[in-house]
Amino acid sequence: MSDVENIDMFKNDVRYRENIAHIETIPAKKASFKKVDNLNERIIDYLSSKDVKLYKHQADTYEAIKDGENVIITTPTASGKTLAFNLPIMETMIEDSDATALYIYPAKALSNDQLHVLEGLENELDIKIRPRTYDGDTPRDDKRGIREKSRIVLTNPYQLHLILSWHHQWSRFYKNLRYIVIDESHYYKGVFGSNVAFLIKRLKRIANFYGSYPQFILSSATLANPLELANRLTGEDFVLVDNDSSPSGEKDFILYNPFKNYVRKKVNTQNAPSVHMETENIFMYMMLKNIQTLCFTVSRKTTELIARKGWKKQSEISCIVDCL
Repeated sequence: MSDVENIDMFKNDVRYRENIAHIETIPAKKASFKKVDNLNERIIDYLSSKDVKLYKHQADTYEAIKDGENVIITTPTASGKTLAFNLPIMETMIEDSDATALYIYPAKALSNDQLHVLEGLENELDIKIRPRTYDGDTPRDDKRGIREKSRIVLTNPYQLHLILSWHHQWSRFYKNLRYIVIDESHYYKGVFGSNVAFLIKRLKRIANFYGSYPQFILSSATLANPLELANRLTGEDFVLVDNDSSPSGEKDFILYNPFKNYVRKKVNTQNAPSVHMETENIFMYMMLKNIQTLCFTVSRKTTELIARKGWKKQSEISCIVDCL
């Protein structure tokens, strides 16, 4: 049975259907591609070897970056944002052997994921960029080599704050700084966003002191006011790329209210199961129907409890099935 049929079963299940407040169905969408002229031969060979054609929003991002524009790309998760900004950066790295780039991530795990992507591109494109993460976990013995040899450095705002005062140690890197990538830019809001904005202002001033005026590339999947945020965060004007042209299947957004049926029947909602318990029940339902599922909760503790209870229930069910 397909995932679509299983979701339909959930929507019609007697245990849940009375509490479904609304269902919004987004139809499937085909991909839209665009050819980019004057790509570097190595980039062309790389895309050809992977059998990759650029989506229109990826091509638009590439062209805007190559035209010297600051770009913010806000297309959905898994739409190819990373490739969209990595390609023009890699092309610059191929054509200018001294060029450097700084990638800023809000979390170490995210920068480590990007590091593996960049290492793969370095190998596939046969260029020496020596990408490295520079944060609190970086061994002391490696730091000098990163400052002197790495052309792409991945870090976070906290580490950046610590190293800006020692900019003379990074003179080679700042002198050749061409790009500053701020991924997951929706993190930078409120007081934290204000602090990072001052940090970026310091970074720009130091880069300018060493004679470089880097382009900014921002990326996020969830932003209501991308141009405003990008401008306030960096003090620069941006080109917005938000026309997602990647393919997608049909999607059902199901708004579930665990208390809806109780309110309709005018029953005291104190007798209703908690939101967390209902989340656990729905999560288990999806697992037992073999539907790939992600469960987001308000805290790590809640996530651990739901996962633990879920696995326990699944083990009990498996045991019953085996006994039968």
